[in-house]
Amino acid sequence: MTSLFSKPRALTSLVSHFKTYRPITGKLHVATLTLLLFLVAAAVAGKLHTTKQFDRPTLVTTKPVPELESPQKTGVLVNCTSLLNQNRSGSCSRTFLWLNKTKSYNPPTIITTKPVHAPVPVPEKKSTKKTRISVDCTSFLNQNRSGSCSRTAQPGYNNNQTESNRACPDYFKWIHEDLKPWRETGITREMVERGQTTAHFRLLIVNGKVFVENYKKSIQTRDAFTLWGILQLLRKYPGKLPDVDLMFDCDDRPVIRSDGYDTFNLTAENAPPVLFRYGGDRWTADIVFPDWSFWGWQEINIKPWSKVLKEMEEGKKKKKFMERESYAYWKGNPFVASPSREDLLTCNLSSQHDWNARIFIQDWISEGQKGFENSNVADQCTYRLIYIEGYGWSVSEKYILACDSVTLMVKPYYYDFFSRTLQPLQHYWPINDKNKCRSIKFAVDWLNNHTQKAQEIGRGASEFMQRDLSMENVYDYMFHLLNEYSKLLKFKPQVSQNSVEICTEAMVCPSGNANGTNKRFLMGSLVDEPHISGPCSLPPPFDPNGLEKFHRKKLNLIRQVEKWEHAYWKNVQ
Repeated sequence: MTSLFSKPRALTSLVSHFKTYRPITGKLHVATLTLLLFLVAAAVAGKLHTTKQFDRPTLVTTKPVPELESPQKTGVLVNCTSLLNQNRSGSCSRTFLWLNKTKSYNPPTIITTKPVHAPVPVPEKKSTKKTRISVDCTSFLNQNRSGSCSRTAQPGYNNNQTESNRACPDYFKWIHEDLKPWRETGITREMVERGQTTAHFRLLIVNGKVFVENYKKSIQTRDAFTLWGILQLLRKYPGKLPDVDLMFDCDDRPVIRSDGYDTFNLTAENAPPVLFRYGGDRWTADIVFPDWSFWGWQEINIKPWSKVLKEMEEGKKKKKFMERESYAYWKGNPFVASPSREDLLTCNLSSQHDWNARIFIQDWISEGQKGFENSNVADQCTYRLIYIEGYGWSVSEKYILACDSVTLMVKPYYYDFFSRTLQPLQHYWPINDKNKCRSIKFAVDWLNNHTQKAQEIGRGASEFMQRDLSMENVYDYMFHLLNEYSKLLKFKPQVSQNSVEICTEAMVCPSGNANGTNKRFLMGSLVDEPHISGPCSLPPPFDPNGLEKFHRKKLNLIRQVEKWEHAYWKNVQ
């Protein structure tokens, strides 16, 4: 049989005899071999273009490396004429493949090493373990036979305390307003000492320790529970309170008249004295501080505020809002030199009138003899509640507002540290103090006919008390007030000769009731560990326009209610 690749004419003769078996076989050989040549050429070309993957080596260049040309794709041709002319025998010995060519270059020296990874620094984490501050009475009494705090270790700085990203409630802005009379002059020691006239005690915080110089006894145990609250503040934020020196008056009514001072030409000599207390009014410059009852009012069996808030949450669940009594309710002591409370008694149910009010006189002496079984503040949350001032501002305000019932607030003339922020129709319903009975009658009728709005007002007040007046915020208010006050001091506070150091152990460890306080009440509000973060962020002061808008809004809302009331009685008559 003639070879397919022996002579050129052999290919021609085979093609001409395509009907025979042998030409068909020849054609199959040609197709098969042609395909194989394509596959071999493609495989070789692909192999040269493919590089094996490997870990990137470290290159150490010993000579300049010329830039490589990018490889060009080269077509692989089947040139039968050249093949047959060069290979008469039909062999492939002289046939070579034309592949890609690149410029030659001096290869770099390659030193293959394992990749070296720099150690990743691990950020140091602050310990989140809580540090409890125990009250060890045994050690205290063994070391301090006299009951003094001289050898008692005070809580040190809390290194694990982080910065807080929590904003303070809006009522913290009043701190700036209360300190405004001394913003330009600062506070001198002489200004502080002029406040001694009515003060019950002088408070000094020096190097994280508390010292007190007592002048006179306060009503009940107001002074002791106020000092207890300050001691707990130091336990909550150990090592963070600045040195301060201040006078504190525990009575109800403010006494530093602001109209006797030229506010536009104040100097250190004619600035008002500095005095802290629980309440103020628009005509005075007393600095307002949280009252003693936040840590408990033992004389009438009212628990610390944190526990009362929890009871209030449970108390308001006893009756759904729509099922509560549709009357205004007040229970308290009218005999506190308060003409306004005595006038309220005339609004009670009688044979001549029903002003929608139910008024009850609270006899605290009798109630105490019965174990205060009928005086739980959480049990009063089933009515629309009346708030009315006593001799001055009244502690009862916060308990009434926390009830989730609508508070009917007889026009107040005094304020405490948080109540200035409250708005009519958002947190309470305003009652005209000049005509209480008619105003209460209209309020109850209107609210009974607008139950959704009534529920919104009640909820607005209770949410404010639970959220903005939490015990955490009370402590933060104290912290910021004392901190801002200390910035105004023009002198360095020093422990006076007549002052005595006080500490938590000195108030709860001695047998019996120290300073007339009940140990059970004190321990119920004990801060037993530092707060995990710092206090909230103090908001900036009111700008003049903002404060004016706030007062205008409150006044307009009160006038709106007065218009509704006037129209109501006009239609009734």
